[in-house]
Amino acid sequence: MGRFIEGCDRRQQLFLPDCVDDYVTGDSPVRIVDVFVDELDLAALGFANAAATGRPGYHPAVLLKLYIYGYLNQVQSSRRLEREAGRNIELMWLTGKLAPDFKTIADFRRDHGAAIQAACRRFVLLCRNLGLIAGGTVAVDGSRMRAVNARDKNFTPVTIRRRMEQVDASIQRYLGMLDTADRQDGEAAELRTTRLTDRLGELRRQMLELEAMEQAVAASPDRQISLTDPDARAMATAGTGTGQVGYNLQAAVDTDSHIVVAHEVINLGHDRTSLAKMGHQARAATGTQALTVLADRGYFSGPEVLACEAAGVTPICPKPLTSGAKADGRWGKQDFLYQPETDTYRCPAGETMTRRFSSLEHGMTLHGYATSACRSRCAVKANCTASIERRIKRWEHEEVIDAMQARLDRMPNAMRVRRRTVEHVFGTLKDWMGRSHFKTRTLKNVGTEISLHILAYNIKRAIALVGVPGLIAAMQA
Repeated sequence: MGRFIEGCDRRQQLFLPDCVDDYVTGDSPVRIVDVFVDELDLAALGFANAAATGRPGYHPAVLLKLYIYGYLNQVQSSRRLEREAGRNIELMWLTGKLAPDFKTIADFRRDHGAAIQAACRRFVLLCRNLGLIAGGTVAVDGSRMRAVNARDKNFTPVTIRRRMEQVDASIQRYLGMLDTADRQDGEAAELRTTRLTDRLGELRRQMLELEAMEQAVAASPDRQISLTDPDARAMATAGTGTGQVGYNLQAAVDTDSHIVVAHEVINLGHDRTSLAKMGHQARAATGTQALTVLADRGYFSGPEVLACEAAGVTPICPKPLTSGAKADGRWGKQDFLYQPETDTYRCPAGETMTRRFSSLEHGMTLHGYATSACRSRCAVKANCTASIERRIKRWEHEEVIDAMQARLDRMPNAMRVRRRTVEHVFGTLKDWMGRSHFKTRTLKNVGTEISLHILAYNIKRAIALVGVPGLIAAMQA
């Protein structure tokens, strides 16, 4: 085997260094994990103290270091962490050669969810103190992530009705096959009749179970039940027929450093009620007085935009074009010019539309505008409306929407900045998860799991920005 690099003999005796520290390089990320956890006030964050009696347990710092290291290296399973603790040199250095069993590891994540999330926020504060978070602009987005719940174990009125139709069609088909078998003689026909009868009994039991589930779904608050993970919900995705059962991760990411400054897991299939909440959390995390939030049109909601303005957050979010008239080839609301000095609209034909009525829709006060010219002298009415007259509705706080649209017009690349900032984070996290589902169940535990992912992501971003020695020096300062 000449001209190749050869390894040593496995049976050769070696004089290895006595110090485990010699096997961990000075710029290894594991040293950041060690310093970061040691600098935390674990009791203040909510981690449990040692019990006064009984067998001593593992220190919370050991288990927290184990988890952070695991998520930094895409090892999220408690059983895999148990194996790594007994064979991984860096983990031996990090934990002092302690190797907790998988049950102890899993219980720690389950019992210290709030404290782990607080540790994640503490690292964001560290990045802020280091000047890594500019705090001027953040991008907000949501991403659906799979839960430990198959679609067959999720029930809604629509899915139950569809499954009942499928079971009913199968029953009718088996009844026809049973009639055919009854007209035949012989042992084979008898065996087939028995098999078909058993199958029919099983289908009828399925129908009874679906009927019972239909009543349970009707009685549930949101008319949806998941059997494996009770908090997981069915959510639509971009592709047709590709919906999944899972959770919606909301994240606010600094546009300069790409550090996740705030996050939250919800089980709603939409983002319409999350803009103000995420803006408020991001403003508190960055500590800035004036924060601009970039969001896509899925976040658009008049009350949410108004709430952002009241909280000192400046939202930039495009308004969805949902006009039925525009879809039919007629003029949409955006073609009508509002005149604030007279509280009127000017239509494309040059006529003035005055306020005629007010109504309350979905908790919002809307003012209606119209003109009598539609009934008599309008020559372009066919381009405007198929009704007797065209009416325009305006929300009582529509001026905040107009101001936001003006900001968006002055920032033509805002949505491009949002996309390249926050969508990369979701892609990275899903790759770390192996494009698979969460390891835990229920909203509380999933929130803890995603906080560990976010903490690991932020640590890697901070390393990329200042390096391992610089980050360690900042934490020890």
